[in-house]
Amino acid sequence: MGLAARPDAVSGLVRHLAVPTAPILPGMLVGLYAIDHGGFEAPCVPEHRLLVQMGPPARTDCRIAGRHQNRLQVHGDIDVLPAGSSGVWEIDPAAIFIRFRFTPALLQATASDIGLNPDRVGLAPQMQARDPQIEHLASALHAALTSGVTLERLYAESLGTAVVARLISRFTSAAPVMARGGLSRRQLQRVIDYIETHTDQSLSLEDLAAVAGLSVSHFKTQFRQSMGMPAHRYVVQRRVEKAKTLLMEGRAISQVALDAGFAHQSHMARCMRQMIGLSPTDVARLAG
Repeated sequence: MGLAARPDAVSGLVRHLAVPTAPILPGMLVGLYAIDHGGFEAPCVPEHRLLVQMGPPARTDCRIAGRHQNRLQVHGDIDVLPAGSSGVWEIDPAAIFIRFRFTPALLQATASDIGLNPDRVGLAPQMQARDPQIEHLASALHAALTSGVTLERLYAESLGTAVVARLISRFTSAAPVMARGGLSRRQLQRVIDYIETHTDQSLSLEDLAAVAGLSVSHFKTQFRQSMGMPAHRYVVQRRVEKAKTLLMEGRAISQVALDAGFAHQSHMARCMRQMIGLSPTDVARLAG
């Protein structure tokens, strides 16, 4: 599981802020970086990379594995570059992020440890994904790195392993997307597709449970096991993401609230502050 300790080649100013005194896992390197205003490029490398936004909001134009996204990037946003893929970012004004860089061998070994076929696990590209467990793990590492505390070996290894295991459960192309006892891949995909299609409508647990073909009580438990959050929180998160996108397009705040499925403008404002720490006015101002 050897991993060369070389930085990504970049065209832009990327400052290395902090790094653990030793690799947190064999086959994984972690660093805290600041990206100043402008563009930078992460070229193809043989390792997987996970980037988690840790700093204040930033306007970002991103291209990963042939996909393009213009977005407002906030704390906890996730980009995933599988081994052999490249990425390009244009950032305004600046960003701070934690980068996990790890070998395919580590991904396969972790998959085997949690009872999956390592030969069928392939990491899929992600742009501005959200996952509360990965955000929590990255925030814990960020706190340790910025405080200058030496990471205890067992804690560091546990943290690194948990990050890779969660990536496998959420973002691999062949492994099941659920924890033990959670929804099947097919059930989860049906529910997620239904939520995306009906974000602007009133949704109930009965609706979502029916899509999954389960009772409400079973659906509540299994959705939470699969996604790491209750169904209600996931729906609110998707509405906030939709509202953020519409506001960046210059839509009127009052209309965005209705189009994103919120009861009214103040309801949207409250949810956005809770989820991303910004008001609709803040997002509109940053987009302008």
